[in-house]
Amino acid sequence: MSVEIRLIQKEDNKALSKTIKEVFHEFDAAKEGTVYSDPTTDYLYELFEKEKKSECWVAIEDGVILGCCGVYPTEGLPDGCAEIVKFYLSATARGKGIGRQLMEASEASAIKFGFNQLYIESLPEFGKAVRIYEQQGYQTINKPMGNSGHPGCTVWMLKDLKFN
Repeated sequence: MSVEIRLIQKEDNKALSKTIKEVFHEFDAAKEGTVYSDPTTDYLYELFEKEKKSECWVAIEDGVILGCCGVYPTEGLPDGCAEIVKFYLSATARGKGIGRQLMEASEASAIKFGFNQLYIESLPEFGKAVRIYEQQGYQTINKPMGNSGHPGCTVWMLKDLKFN
């Protein structure tokens, strides 16, 4: 069976929260001041449902959730800029192009909503992911943007979107 990329559903909340937190444990990444300790991580469907210019994409294979990635107009970002959020993949899903599919779906959502830039925050522990962001056109910037509520993140990147 192939991997399905679809929009988040309410019943995905528990599995997505578990997947995200497992990634933090796997890489022994900081938990305070990050998505790990953010209470919205347990209620992602509700987070995205309440914001009109946001979408969260979920990867599923054989009924098993593999990860997610979303676009969200984080408070405090400049006009025309949204944030790539909740981009996490289970260990078994990495290296198969699934992350790229999720990122592309989120970028398409951003363009649909009229955003022309995307911002992303990360951690040094997720260095391989950061290198992938760079390959996708994200460039490191020297300070955070917006009010994500995740002061523990110390890697900040920005990408200009191309409209076709």
